[in-house]
Formats: sequence, structure tokens, C-alpha cells
Amino acid sequence: MSATGLASRSSNQNLTSALREAEDRYIQANPRSAAIHGASQAAMPGGNTRTTLHYSPFPVCIRSAEGSRVTDVDGHSYVDFINEYTAGVLGHSDPAVKAALTQAIADGLTLGGPSIYEHELAAIISSRFRSMERLRFCNSGTEANLLALATARHVTGRPAVLVFDGAYHGSMLYFSHGASPLNMPIPFFSTPYNDAAAAVKAIERHAHELAAVIVEPLQGGAGAIPGDPAFMAALRDTTRKHGIVFIMDEVMTSRLSPSGVQGRLGIKPDMTTLGKYVGGGMTIGAFGGRADIMERFNPTAPNALPHGGTFNNNVLAMAAGHAAFTKVLTPEAIDRMNARGDELRQRINGLAAARGLAVQATGLGSIFGIHFHRGPIRNGHDLDEGERGREREISDLKTLFQLDMMAQGHYINRRILGNLSLQTSAADLTAFLAALEEFLDNRAALIRATVP
Repeated sequence: MSATGLASRSSNQNLTSALREAEDRYIQANPRSAAIHGASQAAMPGGNTRTTLHYSPFPVCIRSAEGSRVTDVDGHSYVDFINEYTAGVLGHSDPAVKAALTQAIADGLTLGGPSIYEHELAAIISSRFRSMERLRFCNSGTEANLLALATARHVTGRPAVLVFDGAYHGSMLYFSHGASPLNMPIPFFSTPYNDAAAAVKAIERHAHELAAVIVEPLQGGAGAIPGDPAFMAALRDTTRKHGIVFIMDEVMTSRLSPSGVQGRLGIKPDMTTLGKYVGGGMTIGAFGGRADIMERFNPTAPNALPHGGTFNNNVLAMAAGHAAFTKVLTPEAIDRMNARGDELRQRINGLAAARGLAVQATGLGSIFGIHFHRGPIRNGHDLDEGERGREREISDLKTLFQLDMMAQGHYINRRILGNLSLQTSAADLTAFLAALEEFLDNRAALIRATVP
């Protein structure tokens, strides 16, 4: 895609006309994606089977991917900063994983028994995530979190769970601006993220009925907001005091060091949940924790907890995950990727600060969020307060940012939640920063008018 014409826009153009122009350009550039989206509505509500991927006027349809880039059906190539919402740590078409999948397919897919890969993959994961003394596989991060919560409720004999405002623990455990109507019927209490005093108070108040406290050490869906170390430590200490199962949802954040954020913080939860990249790009989830908790799933034990699932140990995920961990996801490679992400956020914030614009990047390591906000961002409440009375305008700015960046060849989502892969190169980051700088210069008046 070309950026031709972007620099010539009038700096005093209002937000409504700027957005209309950007959307018109997008529609004209993507006729095949538009046609596919139109046709898909005959069988799927809104032409969509995954809400996360929808945006107006229609999402581009991705045809192929290689390395750090994706290509859509209209032939546009983009540097991928979505990377399957952090699942794409490896980038695209890694040769070691492709070879493992080719062999697994040749050997047969639905085997109906333990495969040669799963015990080795489990051992590797357990060695990296020390809290997972025993673990079991499932099919997604959502499933892993549901199973972890069900386990905690059984082990403790208590019904309730403490979550944090803005949390996303899966499609049936979603707490953005209140609970989703599709959430599981578990008694939930909630409290602000990154407020240690409020969290401790809530745990103390409800300790007699709390089975678990579940937390993302970086809230992804809320805007790539890292948990403060003191906040995380307070959760660990208080749950231990009251015999409450402390669950760290590292489905998204386990990529942020070789041993996840729990390794960075030196915190050992009672249970950990994983998903996304640990299957090498295939569908997977995992939940595990203290041996005394997880041994309840031992089929040879009296009154063992049942846990079935036809594809829990599906051979593609087991083979791809094993290849990824043994041949690609070395600690050194993970550390390099996260160091590049830290530098990217620093550069983004530097560009905005130099212009005095209320734009800032949050995140940790290889995960970043970009916000039109002035002031600290500790949790979603801070963002809500910053947007109060101008929600529509900030939403329009995010849309304009996405469309402008895509016009310059950068695949980013509308929430502006991005992440790197092992394949994201220095040249990719340089090009992204150049496009961002052009956006900040061209749209400075619109940003200032929206967020003074």
C-alpha cells in the first residue's frame, strides 16, 4: 500500500471529514475484502465468527503470511503488528514448525491415544513455568481459565472468584465495563486493577467465600496495562494467608520472558493458565499448578476429577508446540524480542513527548498499547476518566490511526493493541516509527483538539 497523498492533507481538517476521507480510501483499496465480507453475512451474523476481528466498514481478509508480513486478498502486504493477538510469537511459517507439522500429518492426525509429543511438551513447559508442577492440556486459553476456576472451587469448597475490572480471561470470562452477559454463572466480585489496598480489602472481606483470585499480570484487553509489582505481591501474600487459590492468567503474558511475568516478578502462583503460542500456532490451552492440586486429575486416584476433551492432546498442537519450544523459542530469542518491544515503546513515547501530544504507549516487553490520553494509566478507570465526555472523538481517532497506519503498510487493530514476533525486524520497527511520526505530524491538530 502507498502513503501517497497522506502528507498533503490539511492540518486544520476536522476529525469527521478526516475519518470520512480515510474510510473512503480504505473502501476503494479493498474491493475483494468488501465482497467477501458481504457474502459472509449470508451464513454468519454480521459476517463474523470472532468479534475481536470485526471493525467497520469491514475487515480486510487475509490470504497468506510469511515471516513478519501478512497479505490480504486485494494484494496488500502489511507488517504484522497483530500477530494473532499475541499468539503469533513465531511470526509466520517458521520452517521448524512447518517440518514438525508435515511429519505429524504424514503420521496421522486423530490417533485416539497418547502421542509421542505431549509428555515432552508438558515437561518443557513445566521446566520453564515452575509454578506448573503438574499440568494438563486443553484447547484454548478460555478453556484453561474455566478449568482452573472449576478446580479451585472444587479444591476449596468455596463458590466465588475475585476478578479485576477490565479483565479478559476468555470469551465467557469478560469483565470490560461490567460483566459480559455470556459469562459463566460463577459468583464474581471485582475490584480495580493495580489498586493493592482495594484488592486486599476485597479479599479480606470475602475470604470465607473466595475460591480463587485470578489476575492477568498485564491486562491485555484493557489496553496493555502492566500489573505493578507491589500489587501482584499483595495478591500473592493475601491469598496465601487465607488459603485462596491464586491463579495467574499468563495466556497472553507468558511470552514476556522465558518464564512469563511470574518469572520476571519472582512470584509463584498456585495455578497458571497458558494458551496462544505454546502450541506453535495450533489451537491449545494448558492449566497447571501445585502438585497437590493437579494430582486430583490423576485417573488412578480414588475420586479423580474427570477431564476429557477429544482434542486436548491433538497431535498437531503437541508436535508444533514441541518443535517451537525445542528449536525456536530459546530464552535468548524471547529476551531479544522483548527488548525490542521495550525500545519501541520508549521511541513511541519520545516522539509524542517531543510534540507535546497526549499520546502514550503502555505495555511490557513485546506487547504494547497506544492511547490518546494525558496522565497516568494504572487501569481502565484512568482511561475511562480521560475519555469521559469525548468517547466518540477518541474512538474516531483510534479508527483514523488504524486506517492511516494500514495505508502505510502496517497491520494494526482498532484498539491499538499490538505486539511483536520473533520475525519482527529492525527495519519493520523503523518503518512503523516513521509512519507513526507522519501520523503525529499530519494529525497533530486533531489530536490536540480531542485531548488538549
